[in-house]
Amino acid sequence: MPDEVYAALGEADRIVHAGDVLIPELLDELAGFAPTTAVLGNNDVELSLPETDTVDVDGVRISVIHDSGPRVGRPARLRRRFPDTDVVIFGHSHLPVCEPGVDGQLLFNPGSPTERRRAPHRTYGVLETDAGRITRADIVPL
Repeated sequence: MPDEVYAALGEADRIVHAGDVLIPELLDELAGFAPTTAVLGNNDVELSLPETDTVDVDGVRISVIHDSGPRVGRPARLRRRFPDTDVVIFGHSHLPVCEPGVDGQLLFNPGSPTERRRAPHRTYGVLETDAGRITRADIVPL
C-alpha cells in the first residue's frame, strides 16, 4: 500500500475493508493498526470472511458488503438490504462513491488505494463520527 495510506491507518480508530483482500496476511497487518472489519470479495479465494458485516462505531451503524450491484437502483436496494444502517460501505467496482442514499443512509465506496481500474485516481476513504453522527465522509485521492 502507498505510504499515505499507512500514515492514515496510524490515525484510525477502526478499519473497514470492503473485500478483495487477496493477501490473507493483510488483515493481520491492518489489525495491528486498529480493530478491523472485512467482508468477502469475489477474488478472496483463500479467506473465510462473512459476505456482509455490521458494526457500531460511536453510535453510527455501518454495514459492509463487497458488491452493491448495479448503480441503477442501488440506493433503494441497499436501504432494503440494510434497513437499520446509517452507512453502507461497499467495494467491488473500485469507483469511489460518497452520496446520500434513501432516508439519509450514506452510500460509501472508498475506491482502492492500489488498483484504480476505471477510477481517475487511486483512493481511500475516511469516515469520522461523533456521538451517533457522521461528521466527515471523504474520498482521499492518492
